[in-house]
Amino acid sequence: MGGTMDGTRQQRRRGNTRQRIQDVALELFAEQGYEKTSLREIAERLDVTKAALYYHFKTKEEILVSIFEDLSRPIEDLIAWGRQQPHNLETKQEIVRRYSEALAGAAPLFRFMQENQATIRELSIGEMFKSRTLGLRDILIDPEADLVDQVRCVSAMFTLHAGMIVFQDLEGDPEKKREAVLEVATDLVAQAHRGSRNS
Repeated sequence: MGGTMDGTRQQRRRGNTRQRIQDVALELFAEQGYEKTSLREIAERLDVTKAALYYHFKTKEEILVSIFEDLSRPIEDLIAWGRQQPHNLETKQEIVRRYSEALAGAAPLFRFMQENQATIRELSIGEMFKSRTLGLRDILIDPEADLVDQVRCVSAMFTLHAGMIVFQDLEGDPEKKREAVLEVATDLVAQAHRGSRNS
C-alpha cells in the first residue's frame, strides 16, 4: 500500500513538473518570443537541469504542442459534441457560448499564437489550430444557407478570437468584455439563422 501511495505521489509530482514546464515556457515565449527562447532558459527559470527538462520534453516545439493539445482539448470535445447535435439555432448558440469559454480558458496560448503568427505557421500547431477552426466552421454554417449567412456564422467565431486580442488592453471588467463579445457573436449566428429561414 505504501508503494502505491508513493507511486501516486510521484506520478502527481511528475504531472506538476510537466505543468510547470508548460507554464514557464509559455511565459518566456510570450515575453521574448518563441524563436529567442532556448530550452536552457526554460530550465534555468524552472531551476532544474536541462537533463531534467529533457525527461519531459526534447524540444521547444514538443512543449508548445503539449500546451496546445492540453488547452485546446475542450475545443475538440466541443466539435465532437456539435457533430452529434441537431443543426439548429440553439445548438449553434451553445457552440458559440462553449467556444467562448474554451478560448477564455486558453487565453495566454491564443494571445501568444496571435502575436507569433509567422512562427506558428511553420510549426505543427498552426495546422492543428486550422483543423480545429475548420471543424467548428463546419458545424456552425448551414451549407444550404446563402453566402452572406455563412459568412455571418464564420464571423461569429472570429469575433470571439478578436475579442480576446483587441479588448484585452481596454479598461473594464474582463468578464463583462467577454460577455459583450459573446453577445455580438451570438447575434451574428441568430441573424444567419433568420436569413436562412427567410430565403
